[in-house]
Formats: sequence, C-alpha cells, structure tokens
Amino acid sequence: MEYITWMTNHSGKSDFILVGIFSQSVHPILLCMVIFIVFLLALIGNIVLIFLIHSDTHLHTPMYFFISQLSLMDVMYISVTVPKMLIDQIMGMNKISVPECAMQMFLYVTLAGSEFFFLGAMAYDRYVAICHPLRYSVLMSHRVCLLLASGCWFLGSVDGFMLTSITMTFPFCRSREIHHFFCEVPAVMKLSCSDTSLYETLMYLCCVLMLLIPVTIISSSYFFILLTIHRINSVEGQKKAFATCSSHMTVVILFYGAAVYTYMLPNSYHTPENDMVVSVFYTILTPALNPLIYSLRNKDVMGALKKILNMRPVNQENIK
Repeated sequence: MEYITWMTNHSGKSDFILVGIFSQSVHPILLCMVIFIVFLLALIGNIVLIFLIHSDTHLHTPMYFFISQLSLMDVMYISVTVPKMLIDQIMGMNKISVPECAMQMFLYVTLAGSEFFFLGAMAYDRYVAICHPLRYSVLMSHRVCLLLASGCWFLGSVDGFMLTSITMTFPFCRSREIHHFFCEVPAVMKLSCSDTSLYETLMYLCCVLMLLIPVTIISSSYFFILLTIHRINSVEGQKKAFATCSSHMTVVILFYGAAVYTYMLPNSYHTPENDMVVSVFYTILTPALNPLIYSLRNKDVMGALKKILNMRPVNQENIK
C-alpha cells in the first residue's frame, strides 16, 4: 500500500537530472573512453575469475567460494551505474525517472551493504583456516558457507530497502539536478526541501552499525590470526599465512575507506566534486582492481588460469 501511495505521489513529477562527471571534465570523450575500458576490464576480470573458480576443482574451497561471490557482486555493482552513465553521455541524455532512480539506489545500497558483510565472512574464513586448521572442514562446511552467503545478501537487501524507501518518500521541491553520476543516497537527499537532519542521523547510525559488525569480525579475526602467525616458528609458514590474508586486507582497506568517507563523515567534509571522485574510485575502479588483487597475488588462481590457457584442442585425426 505504501508503494502504491509513493508511486502515485511521484508519478506526476519531473524526472531527475544526473549532472554526472562528464560535465566537469575538460575532455569528456576521452574520459568516456577510459571509463568504458575500465568497465570492460572489470567485467572480463571478474567473469574470468568466477569461471576459473567454478571450473577448477582445486578452487572448490570456502575461500574461493566467497571470492566468486565477491566477483559476482562486483559485476552487478559496476553494471548498476556505469552502462547508463555511458549511454547517457553518448545519447546526450542525462535524465532518470523517479522509479529508475529508486531501483538504482536500492540495487547499489544492497550490493554495497552485502559486500560489507561478505568481507567480514571472508575474514572469519581466514581466521578458521589459520587458527583452527584441523576443524576447518567442519566449521566452514558447504552448508555453513551457504548460510553465511545468504545472510550477507539478506542483510544487504534489508539495508537497501530501508534507505531507499525512506529516502524516496521525502518531497523533492528544489532543483531536480543530482550532482552525481548515479542516484546515491546523500546526493539525492540534498534535493529535499524538508528537514532531513533526523533521517541523516539515523542513516549515520545505520551505517555505523553496518560497518561496526563486519569491522569487529575482521579486527577480531586478524588479531587472532596475527597471534597465531607469531607462534609459527617457520618463516616460510609465516609468509604463507600472510599471503592468504594480504589480498583480503587490501580490498577491505580500499572498500571501507571510501565507504567511511561517503556515509560517515560530516557534510562539512563533502563537496559534489570530491564525492564523485570517491564514488568513481569505489564504484568503477575497485571492481576492476579486485580480480587483479585476487588473481595476480594468488598462485592457485594463476595456476588454474595457466591450465586453461595451456589446453590444446584434441586432434580429430588422432581420434579417427
């Protein structure tokens, strides 16, 4: 019923206008080409990583299961914003309807929220693998991995539904120009003509909670991991333990750092230009960097890739 009322109240209103990043650029065509290339690299890199993990039986472990989920998330993540931005630039259009804006916001927040929890689940997986290796197959069974993944997706969707439904019910009586290249919550909220201070406080608390739970899991996991590594007498064993965690920590720092800036810093620290630069970093660049981080620094993934590349088609004459 609330959805019908919301659609009725907004259906007669004009579309939003996405100002985007190309209007701020001196060379918009060159920037468009660069973003398109990065978009293709992100798609190809993540799809190849998913294919390798599912095709090589040696990669059928909890760690690579979570990496494949993260890659799937990155494919969806970058596809929510970049294609429309590029099409709008090519077609000379920059409008987005209210329902389209709401859908883009919901998908974006859901994927971002889910990724927060997935990074926490991956840290827990590393903790079990290094600190409790003998119980690893029990504590990280296939059923447990599916439950963790389902929980991450569910919590992300709850966050997306809450923030989107509340944000889009505010009246927008100011300029319809969104100073961003997609419908991000803080950018849309700036267009509201009503007092949003209470909602911004609640959103801040929600984001703190969304970050606090996985950050606590990640911090606790790595605290015990470091203690365990310190007890390892073998230098080679220490290097191997660090290697399994370094890629994950790199992604955590990149993703959480940008999220803290966007959703937790006061408005006085934000400008439309800075917000777009940070959003480009974790919306476009991070999905392209993640497959490189998890593949180039991982011998198992590189080994699976070499197997695929070294495969030769069977000679049909020899079969005959």
